[in-house]
Amino acid sequence: MFEPSGTEPITYNSSYLSAAPSSRSRASPLPSPPPSLLPPSTGPGPNESGVNQQTGQRWPYQDNPAEPFLPTLATTSRANYGRIYPENENNLPLVAGVPFDAGPYTRWPTMPTQHSDLGQVPKHEWASSHSPSSLLLSLPAELIDAILLYLGPQDLAAITATCTVLRRRAVADIFWQRFVQEHVPFQLTTPGPCASFHQLFVAHDRAWFLPKYKIWFSDRNLTGRLLIVRFDPRRGCIEGYQLLAINKRTVFEQWNGAEDVIIHHFEPRVRLHLDKPILRFAIGEDHSDGGFSARTGANRYADDMPMIIDDRHGGMYSNFMLARSLDPDEVEESFALGYPYRHIWPSPCVPAREHAAGFPANTSPVVNIDPEDRPWRRGQVSDQSFRMRQWMEMAGSPGPFIIPTFLNVGGGSGPSIHIGEEVMTYSTLDPSLYTPTPTKPWRGIWVGDYSGHGCEFLLLHQPDDEPATDEQLGLIRSASESEAEWERRRMEARIYRGRLEAIKLTGDPNIPRGEYTFVVDDLGPNGYVGVSSDSPFTGSRIVRSKGHIAMTGFQDDKFIESELFLISQNRLAQHWLEFGHISFFERVDIDAFVDPRLPNP
Repeated sequence: MFEPSGTEPITYNSSYLSAAPSSRSRASPLPSPPPSLLPPSTGPGPNESGVNQQTGQRWPYQDNPAEPFLPTLATTSRANYGRIYPENENNLPLVAGVPFDAGPYTRWPTMPTQHSDLGQVPKHEWASSHSPSSLLLSLPAELIDAILLYLGPQDLAAITATCTVLRRRAVADIFWQRFVQEHVPFQLTTPGPCASFHQLFVAHDRAWFLPKYKIWFSDRNLTGRLLIVRFDPRRGCIEGYQLLAINKRTVFEQWNGAEDVIIHHFEPRVRLHLDKPILRFAIGEDHSDGGFSARTGANRYADDMPMIIDDRHGGMYSNFMLARSLDPDEVEESFALGYPYRHIWPSPCVPAREHAAGFPANTSPVVNIDPEDRPWRRGQVSDQSFRMRQWMEMAGSPGPFIIPTFLNVGGGSGPSIHIGEEVMTYSTLDPSLYTPTPTKPWRGIWVGDYSGHGCEFLLLHQPDDEPATDEQLGLIRSASESEAEWERRRMEARIYRGRLEAIKLTGDPNIPRGEYTFVVDDLGPNGYVGVSSDSPFTGSRIVRSKGHIAMTGFQDDKFIESELFLISQNRLAQHWLEFGHISFFERVDIDAFVDPRLPNP
């Protein structure tokens, strides 16, 4: 999708608009489009309860009462560690650190994205009628459709403004179903509650990138938050839910391989918190914005978009905001300063195409976002980041510190003020980072056991290596070696090679979100320790790793010696040598959560 050059765009009016932009706004009021571009209105969708239709229950309750959920804090005990007790921070100086080289930070090349305004039409193309001598209209309908198949949503929206004949063809489902399908990971057959796929696509024009990338992680405090955003074809809505995990088995035992090492067994249960959506865009909902969309200077990309979520009626409010990516030079300069990197998100540990400005927590009653950090036209909108503004609101007499920007933003009656407002920046991951390959089998989203801190989600990142020949890998085929044995050895040499990084997507007060939790410098010969012969790791390859520890608030962080057991491509174990305990990590099947028609695992 591309904006026509040399033209002045005309955009849809939006009911999502909210807070006024700063006086530094570079946008000007835009005229309204003709009725032909506006989507037809629809009635409210079906029931939107978060009840699990398979079980009739809601998260966080269990499906099987016979499986009690044991509290995570029950795992915190000095007896759970064979050597140094890490829960007491006074013991951390007793642990020797090891050198750590993160290597040169390399930004991912910016991928070309298609940015344009759905419904923007060059002024010179507006027409109420067409010339009967048009050669295009003289073509058979099949040829016109074949031509239109080469166009994107923006260009098709422009076509609808030319004449009735082309509009009738340009809004056909054969085009718009394809556009919707590009952002949904499962097959769609109907537009749900909408009359057409064109209507459905227009309804979520600014939000389709959310289910397309599906995984979103935030910079909220030190712990962060992991969301799965998905499209529900039955209700035609886009919803984002927090992904949570608990350990169903809090059992400890001494390891046969060393009497002073304790094994922390781990059986994670990962589920979506369906009782409480974090974001929601629904068909037919009244996205009341308190009249901001009618004010001078309103901008459908820069302004907050209020969302109607159940908690709003209980005093909790949420606004959605599009984000604008930062200049790469500014990002590099901020990363060079070290943690917290001027609150830029994601952190330098996470490979990312783009970065956005974040905001420190609890700095003021209202978080003001610089106009330069907001997008003012579609070409500035990042599909890799977005923001959420959340706050509590109490009706009543405003305090003496009232600021107009946070008076009655929720759309309620009477004066009100924001309490506990916070702005969180969310970013996504390129699918190639968490999609395993034959030679990078540990790539993916994982969940790990962090004892008293509970379960945390990780990205296991295996950077690509330069292609290597058999000779460079030191492989020589023996005369007695069969073809199958030779191919197996060649594949293993390419699997057990290179670096493995475990990066926290959610964190804890010691090691926050966006930082390394452990790193393996080399899965190959340089990091090889041996093969375990002790249960329960019999036959597992062991490699040297470095575990990341720190005091509360990510103070005095350092890396310590550890070992990683490669149990399988779906399960790992980390031996924290000086702490005397072994914890487990397990792969998360993200695809099990992206289709709302399936039961919550």
